Amino acid sequence: MTERPFLTFALPEIGDEEIAEVIDSLRSGWVTTGPKARRFEQDFSAYLGGGGESVAVNSATAGLHLALEALGVGPGDEVITTTHTFTATAEVVRYLGATPVFVDVKADTLCIDAEAVRAAVTPRTKVILPVHYAGLAADMAALSQIARDHHLAIVEDAAHAFPATVGGRLIGTLESDITVFSFYANKTMTTGEGGMVVTRDPALAARARTMRLHGINRDAFDRFTAKVPSWYYEVVAPGFKYNLTDIAAALGIHQLRKADAFRQRRAEIAKMYQTEFASLPLLLPAEAPAGDLHAWHLYVLRLADGTPDRDTFIERVYAAGIGCSVHYIPLHLQPYWRDTFGLRPEMFPVSQHAFERMVSLPIYSKMTDADVHRVVDAVRAALG
Repeated sequence: MTERPFLTFALPEIGDEEIAEVIDSLRSGWVTTGPKARRFEQDFSAYLGGGGESVAVNSATAGLHLALEALGVGPGDEVITTTHTFTATAEVVRYLGATPVFVDVKADTLCIDAEAVRAAVTPRTKVILPVHYAGLAADMAALSQIARDHHLAIVEDAAHAFPATVGGRLIGTLESDITVFSFYANKTMTTGEGGMVVTRDPALAARARTMRLHGINRDAFDRFTAKVPSWYYEVVAPGFKYNLTDIAAALGIHQLRKADAFRQRRAEIAKMYQTEFASLPLLLPAEAPAGDLHAWHLYVLRLADGTPDRDTFIERVYAAGIGCSVHYIPLHLQPYWRDTFGLRPEMFPVSQHAFERMVSLPIYSKMTDADVHRVVDAVRAALG
């Protein structure tokens, strides 16, 4: 009997359209930020609707940094965020010399706990930075009310949440000041590396555009395509090197067109998992409220009491030829955050308990039904 190939944890779906667009970029001579990056930005804004401006960047981390910088975050300011996230969410706060204030998550959604946010607000708080964990929207109604009550800005870390909705509205079209999406290789759509900053505030968009490329007040594309001499530019701030290339944008143009189909397939896989696992000793991920969309970037289950410990479970699933992961090792357990800010597990009981029992299973649009059933069989076997 032939051994079945290893089923990887995540895999992008790249089609002939993306490949042809990349080849076209290479042949055109525009391989860095140019016409396709601009087209991608325009297409993204059109997809979201709501009148927002989109600024393409080379990562969501870069986007979060630009967002906080544009809002004037600096030394002495506090930014409230969750411990249950990847380090990028918090590290951008430190880039600017500000202080991240970590709070726990809700037990059902693993999204930031709005009441914990309210309790953490101080006179130094400037921004609330929620994460839409796994593709499920955080409680934006409650967070927006807190922001209004205390005159705070909101920057949404929507790295997991394209396309997702809350209250019937797409993430990226809410009242938040800025929303940042990720197009990393394992996300719901990809440009290889990349991200998008979205805002309805023209001044914030202009600042992000300037700071994404060395603080220069004119895009290279404009300077190099003008029909009159246009070599002159001004550096108006010490900016960064955060621009998205046309090669990456070429992928994004076509990935965006497929985003709804990608999300639909992920939702189908999630539904299969939810049905197959319903009778097992597992805590299954929360679904979106009726009428809303879950992006299903991640499918994260939690092992119930009496099941094998998490590490043993993962070893058994891997032995069955299935890739899996853990999202995330919370920041309160990471040496830098733990030691710098005196964080302890008992300060974040929900995140800590979830971490000890959680496993992320494969969920991506290239998976076949047979692949899904392989995962289901491996989970059943791993539970013993």
